[in-house]
Amino acid sequence: MISRPETAAEVVAVLELLAQEAPPSAFDALVHEARTAGAPAEHLAQLSRARDLGLRVQALFQHREQREAGLNALVETARDLTLPYTLHALLKVITRRARLLLHVDMSYISFPAETDGDPGGDFYVHTADGQTTALTEGMPVPGASGLTSDVQGGSAPFWSPDYLSDERIAHSELIDGVVRAEGLRAVLAVPLRHADSFLGVLYCADRKVRHFTPDEIALMTSLADLAAVAIEKSRTLNTVQAEIAELELAVSAAKSGLAEALRGQDAQARLTGLLLEGGDLHALAQLAGEELEAAVLVVGPDGATLAPAGERPGPEPEVLARAALDAHHHHRPARLPDGTWVAPVAAGAEDLGTLVVRPSGTAEVDQRLLEQTARTAAVMQLMLRSTTIAESQIRDAFFDDLLTVPHGQTEQLQERARRLSIDLGRPHVVVVARPEGGAQGRALIWASSYTYRMGGLRSIRDGVISLLLPGEDAGAAAKAVSDALTPLLDHPVTVGAAGPFTGLEPVRPAFQEAMRCLDALAALDCHGTTASARDLGFLGVLLGDVRDVSGFIEDAIGPVLAYDAQRFTQLVQTLEAYFDAGGSPTYAAEVLHVHPNTVSRRLERITELLGPDWQKPAQTLEIQLALRLQRVRGALRPYDDGPAAPPPVHRPLP
Repeated sequence: MISRPETAAEVVAVLELLAQEAPPSAFDALVHEARTAGAPAEHLAQLSRARDLGLRVQALFQHREQREAGLNALVETARDLTLPYTLHALLKVITRRARLLLHVDMSYISFPAETDGDPGGDFYVHTADGQTTALTEGMPVPGASGLTSDVQGGSAPFWSPDYLSDERIAHSELIDGVVRAEGLRAVLAVPLRHADSFLGVLYCADRKVRHFTPDEIALMTSLADLAAVAIEKSRTLNTVQAEIAELELAVSAAKSGLAEALRGQDAQARLTGLLLEGGDLHALAQLAGEELEAAVLVVGPDGATLAPAGERPGPEPEVLARAALDAHHHHRPARLPDGTWVAPVAAGAEDLGTLVVRPSGTAEVDQRLLEQTARTAAVMQLMLRSTTIAESQIRDAFFDDLLTVPHGQTEQLQERARRLSIDLGRPHVVVVARPEGGAQGRALIWASSYTYRMGGLRSIRDGVISLLLPGEDAGAAAKAVSDALTPLLDHPVTVGAAGPFTGLEPVRPAFQEAMRCLDALAALDCHGTTASARDLGFLGVLLGDVRDVSGFIEDAIGPVLAYDAQRFTQLVQTLEAYFDAGGSPTYAAEVLHVHPNTVSRRLERITELLGPDWQKPAQTLEIQLALRLQRVRGALRPYDDGPAAPPPVHRPLP
């Protein structure tokens, strides 16, 4: 009990210091002054007790203020966490709040690695605040060491006043190295949990030894609970937003598909209306160009342009022809490297043409509309060419009959030829080709358009395509067929030919002769070449049904025979003597009873007439055979016919 007035005054002074929120040193100074003034021991004891009580009251007020400030900060943090942050921004707010609430040097959050969320699995630093250089976002954190294992396993906060010297912790070289580099001492780890889900760990670290109070731990636990709710909400929001975005994309795609379907339906209605109104290919190409936003070209089976709309597509004719064959062979549109589309215009196996579409700029071509346009063009072609198609099938069947029907039915065949307007009174040739490599379908499509363009007939027998074509040069016709087929089939094509001839009866023999030429080329290993009986020289004389001896002699030594007949020279006699003498001009001169120089001059003249290669083995063989045939023909000619006339310069039709 205070009995002296001085003591009461000093107690009042303590209360005044409390009211002034004076520092502890002011309370100590009050006791020091009383001791200096010689106050008795009882008075000093009471004054010291009053000082201690005042300091306790002051500490209590400060603690309450700190708790109130912490709660206020926690409320503000909860309010902040309700804002629509992204997950990264939200974690930034949480780590900064944690650092400011506990007045620590650093705070960071780690999440389980996506590839391993099991207990003891690895973590990684997602967000950090207050770090210098060592601890960076994305740094791996071993889950089996450090405070992470204790927090994850115990599901309660764990702290250490001095991390590196704490033996309770399962140390890791990686984490210890970061702690040393950052200069950290005290570390607090609080789990982030929502319901039964473990989301991660919130860390607070200080660069001095520090014992975290229960109030501080409770404050961080409350912050961690709020943060876990906010993190889960942010993740759920992100998931919902992603699902909404997917739904929006799906709705947009559905709207786009519906609009495209409506547009395609409208375009199909316009195409159908064009058919019903009797529109032609030009109107179709114009309409397709508008709908497809492209240049459109309708090409016939023979490659001729039927209906252009817009700028002509750019591919070269050879490239376009090959793409058209592929499109017809596979029965679907084909896209060229430059963006041009080629669609088959066909009715079954019948080639009615090709639709070529070149989009403008980067516009995409609607393949369904492209196919519908091609089908509409096919219907138009069928309507325009129904008679021609039927006639084509009948003409091809007529060619088959020419190759199979006995000669006794010639009159019937002639009547059919007359009705079909097939004039075999003019020269024709037969060309045969055997496509290889599984390309028969493509070659047959080509043969259909080729014979239509050339005014001929086609047939396919035992894998061999046979063509009956107007013409007077079988070798040239064979080469033209080979030149057209080879680039389209991507490999050389062997072609045989026979003719020319006129009339119906020679068709089958000419076909057989052409087949023998084809087989002879295969036997001679001359794949990819062309030949007629005349091109094969003396082999042609042996292979041909019509033994064209005169033609063979004309080809071999005709110029020499004509020269002798016109100038009364003896070049043929010189040739025979030269070959009989084994190619020696000297011995030949002895047989002819002339000077060797005369033989040399005659040989020079022969070189001018037959060419510089006449002494090569292949041509020499044909020349000697022609000389023998000419001699035999002269010996068998009746005496009253007079001297044998030289063969004509132009080869007659057999």
